[in-house]
Amino acid sequence: MVNLRAVRPDDLPMLYQICLVTGAAGQDASRLHNDPDLIGHIYAAPYAVLEPAQALVAEDEQGVAGYLVGTFDTDRFAEQLEQHWWPALRERYADPTRKLTEADRARVESIMQPERNPADLVETYPAHIHMNLLPRLRGKGIGRALVQKWVVQARGAEVRGIHLGASAGNAGGIAFWQKVGFTPVKRTDRTAWFGMALA
Repeated sequence: MVNLRAVRPDDLPMLYQICLVTGAAGQDASRLHNDPDLIGHIYAAPYAVLEPAQALVAEDEQGVAGYLVGTFDTDRFAEQLEQHWWPALRERYADPTRKLTEADRARVESIMQPERNPADLVETYPAHIHMNLLPRLRGKGIGRALVQKWVVQARGAEVRGIHLGASAGNAGGIAFWQKVGFTPVKRTDRTAWFGMALA
């Protein structure tokens, strides 16, 4: 039995862990990082901390094994990050003598100078999400159920649309997002962007 519920503060360590072990196009990124928290600092934890009402987890008998986090307003969330999330992390990672891998350094760069989601995407689909599941939950309809639950909340908040970016090399993830109703709208060498209109 898998329970889908709102995130709690005590879920944060598992969000970091799940983000790490799914952080290489859906595969385990642990070997790429000396600092196991860096991916989670960007793609999971800030949502659970700053906008917990928009953060869901999937929990089975072994514990939390998946999450879907996001924001209804991408531009406003970027402002929240600048005020309440990035400053402490920028101070933490400012030490140039830290032993970082190439992947670590790329994540630190994202903290120091965050990339904004494409403006045209945000204009049409102002909300965005991130979702990751441990392998034991995949292929069981849990991802679809998380998306559907989040979409219901977004519609209730009169959100016009949702976007997301998937790793261009994650064929399984790209196929999944299309199956659950997202449309490909833009692609770069690194990212396949998708949108879902709600209005």
